[in-house]
Amino acid sequence: MRSPTPNHAFARKLRSELSLPEKLIWVRIRGREPGRPVFRRQHPVRPYVLDFYCATARLCVEIDGQGHGFGDQPARDERRDAFLHAIGIDVVRIPASTVLDDPETVVEWMWTMARERMARAASAPSV
Repeated sequence: MRSPTPNHAFARKLRSELSLPEKLIWVRIRGREPGRPVFRRQHPVRPYVLDFYCATARLCVEIDGQGHGFGDQPARDERRDAFLHAIGIDVVRIPASTVLDDPETVVEWMWTMARERMARAASAPSV
């Protein structure tokens, strides 16, 4: 078992401080049901903490508030996404306003995207 890092402690703190859009998603995806992809919330991956992560699909879903469009944040997001992509994790960014407008549709879309990625991975030839 890996020993906890400061990033793990930070992720634990973030789990207790979810934003409203993150809460709207989490209450809909947190239960485990057969055949449904499992997402973790505020999951640490190396120097980053991912909003929602499906390990079997290697899919990260980020809920972006208004701050992601200002200052150096777009460049930081781009570097983060490139790092995650380099280690095999796809990143999808969803505006917080979209979640607030229709969280049910966002959740259904997350499950669909994860299922598609899992199916592709299962059918890919092993190396």
